[in-house]
Amino acid sequence: MAVTDEMVCFSLYSAARATTQAYRALLAPWGLTYPQYLVLAILWHEGDQTIGSLGEAMQLDSGTLSPLVRRLEQAGHVARARRSDDERVVTVALTLAGHALRHDLASIPAQVARFSGIHDDAHRRRLIAELQELTALLQDATTDAAAHARSGA
Repeated sequence: MAVTDEMVCFSLYSAARATTQAYRALLAPWGLTYPQYLVLAILWHEGDQTIGSLGEAMQLDSGTLSPLVRRLEQAGHVARARRSDDERVVTVALTLAGHALRHDLASIPAQVARFSGIHDDAHRRRLIAELQELTALLQDATTDAAAHARSGA
């Protein structure tokens, strides 16, 4: 047995990679990456977003997110515009083509769930809750550790 077989972190890493690979295969006909799909999903469900709010939702900094959104814009799926009241703020909105993709891609989450053995909503909700709790605990611990290191204690 490999040492990684007993590591929660490696199991999470492996599951995340496998999930991304499944989405990559399913999204390939549309020329979309998994992060691009996530941006579209946020826009489909939440409406127009600023780069900042998209970054928060995806837990990405603007340096990573901006090129991703630029590629979606070049593909004709979104439009970016600077706000007239504050030109530092960039808003991202779906185009007609971006809205149309929602229908085309609607079955993909169910396909990935089926691939992963998640067959009912209760299982899905339980898994999401556990992963969100783990994420929050790790983020809190990381923030506390960083503050502790800065204080020199």
